[in-house]
Amino acid sequence: MAVETSVAPAARETTRPPMLEIRDLHAYYGNIHALKGISLTVGEGEIVTLIGSNGAGKSTTLKSISGLVPPRSGEVLLQNKRISGRPAHKVAELGVAQSPEGRHVFPRMTVLENLRMGAFVHGKVDPADLDRVFGLFPRLKERIGQNAGTMSGGEQQMLAIGRALMARPRLLLLDEPSMGLSPILVEQIFAILQDINKQGTTVLLVEQNALMALTVASRGYVMQTGKITLSDRADRLLRNDQVRKAYLGEV
Repeated sequence: MAVETSVAPAARETTRPPMLEIRDLHAYYGNIHALKGISLTVGEGEIVTLIGSNGAGKSTTLKSISGLVPPRSGEVLLQNKRISGRPAHKVAELGVAQSPEGRHVFPRMTVLENLRMGAFVHGKVDPADLDRVFGLFPRLKERIGQNAGTMSGGEQQMLAIGRALMARPRLLLLDEPSMGLSPILVEQIFAILQDINKQGTTVLLVEQNALMALTVASRGYVMQTGKITLSDRADRLLRNDQVRKAYLGEV
C-alpha cells in the first residue's frame, strides 16, 4: 500500500540540534538504485525510527551512514561534519556504531571477547564501558565466558547491542533488533533501548515492528522503494490511517 506524503513542514523535522543529517542521498547496488534522494534529520538525544516493508531501503540507509555502502551522491553529516565517503572504520571513530540486522556476533568468541571487539576504536577496553553494558544486560555478565554461537537469539541480540555500545557511540544505528524474538523479549529489548537513550545516546532505529518502534520513538520516517514518503511525530504516525493499514495490520 502506498503511503502518501501529507505532513505539515513544521512537524517534519526536530527542533533539537542535529546529530545526523542526510541530504538528497542516492546509493546503488550495481545498477540497482537503492536510495533515491532521501533526506532526514535526527536531533541530539532523539530516538528516530525508519519504518517500511522489506526492500524499502531502510538497511541500506544505515549502511550508507556507517560507510558500508558508499553513496553515489548526496551528503551524510554528523554534527555538521561530513562523513559520507569515509571508510567504515573512520566513521566508527567519529562516534557512529551499528548493531546490524541478523546480529552477526562472532560465534566462536566468548561474550567478553565479542564485547572487547566493540571497543576497537579506543584501542583498549574501559572497565566502565563493560560495567555499563552489564548494567543494561545482566544476562551477558552471567554468560561472560560462553561462546556467542551457543546463546539464544535474544541473548545474541543483547550482545550485538552491547558490542556496539562498547564503542561509546554518539549515534547508535539499530537494524531490526526485534527480528526473530518472542514478544516478551521484544518488550525487554525496547525497554533497554529507552534506557540507552536516556543515558545520552542518540538512536536511529530501523524496525519492521512499527508499533513498538513508533511507541519508543519521538519521530518517524516511512520509506518505500528507496524514498521517504512520509515523516511526522511518532504519535501522529500511530494515528495515521494509512500507516495503520499498511504497517500496523489494521483494516
